[in-house]
Amino acid sequence: MNVTPADRRRLEAIVADRGAPQIKHEFKRRAAIEPVIGHLKEHHRMGRNYLAHASGDAINAVLAAAGYNFRRLLAWLRFLLLRILIVLSLPTELKSV
Repeated sequence: MNVTPADRRRLEAIVADRGAPQIKHEFKRRAAIEPVIGHLKEHHRMGRNYLAHASGDAINAVLAAAGYNFRRLLAWLRFLLLRILIVLSLPTELKSV
């Protein structure tokens, strides 16, 4: 959904008049998701879909999300391995402290 500046002003006027918290929530949610979508498009080959039809769109999105989550998992495992190696390399006097 592309929100034009005119649409945004109209929705903000509705929010100001009625105080619709759901619209505010939707704007905040979209603002939180957009950086992730930009990252997926740039680093996970979602800028161009090479698969055909609607099922290809769905497959492309699922594979990109899986790659994104796998990269996060690898970063977490790398961090965990580093912590384990640091603990194992400490002298025994420091381990008891």
